[in-house]
Amino acid sequence: MAHDITLSVRLDYTMRERAPVLMQIEAASLPGQEVRETSLVLTPPGPMRAIAAHDNVGERIWLEPVDGFTVAYDARVTVTRQASVLAALMADPLPLLPAGVVEYLLPSRYCPVDTLHVTAMDQFGGMSGGMMVSSVTEWIAGHLTYVSGASHGATTALDTFLSREGVCRDYAHLLIALVRGLGIPARMVSAYAPGVTPPDFHALAEVWLQGGWHLVDATGMADPAKTVVIGVGRDAADVAFLTIFGGAELNAQSVGVGLVE
Repeated sequence: MAHDITLSVRLDYTMRERAPVLMQIEAASLPGQEVRETSLVLTPPGPMRAIAAHDNVGERIWLEPVDGFTVAYDARVTVTRQASVLAALMADPLPLLPAGVVEYLLPSRYCPVDTLHVTAMDQFGGMSGGMMVSSVTEWIAGHLTYVSGASHGATTALDTFLSREGVCRDYAHLLIALVRGLGIPARMVSAYAPGVTPPDFHALAEVWLQGGWHLVDATGMADPAKTVVIGVGRDAADVAFLTIFGGAELNAQSVGVGLVE
């Protein structure tokens, strides 16, 4: 079944000085989702240079505003992806993984796999494949509390495991770190999804099972069949919607995601 998703994003920043800005907010063109209408307006007008994003999923755009900038992004995306039945999927033997998937077994900035490996094995080591991923997801949903402002830019999956609270990126980081520690490749996904509260750029995970990537949201807010992927990466550091190489102040930000019935 296809789902039409409408997107409306507004960003407004004041720059303290002229500086490069790397932005990733546009829906990616991928199997399972088709970008049918799109508009990206930068004010004041200026040069925008698009480059491929991580794993060639979506694009990043370079800006170089002087005093400040506003961005208006609108799109309509048709999602035909079906939600996976994780418990029915098998894990791939590690030596047979594609070369580009191997990095998603390893520790990254926010996902200290080595630190959480023993915990992962003690808690979930008796299972395998998608059944194990489902168990990890259910454990996180049952043991974490979604608390806005509970984390910050340096919070890791270990911090979240200890505090038992966080926001969507923290849920995703913990899921990624635990399943990597169990021998399942996992990566961070930035996305838009209807029903996310509060409405914002959403973070969830993808796990590699039975020869492909499958979306998983430990918060339970996003339905993979209605999720619009922006980009992917090792963790949140690879999928930031804005990276500003200088000083800036946020004036306003809004993200609207609608489901066309």
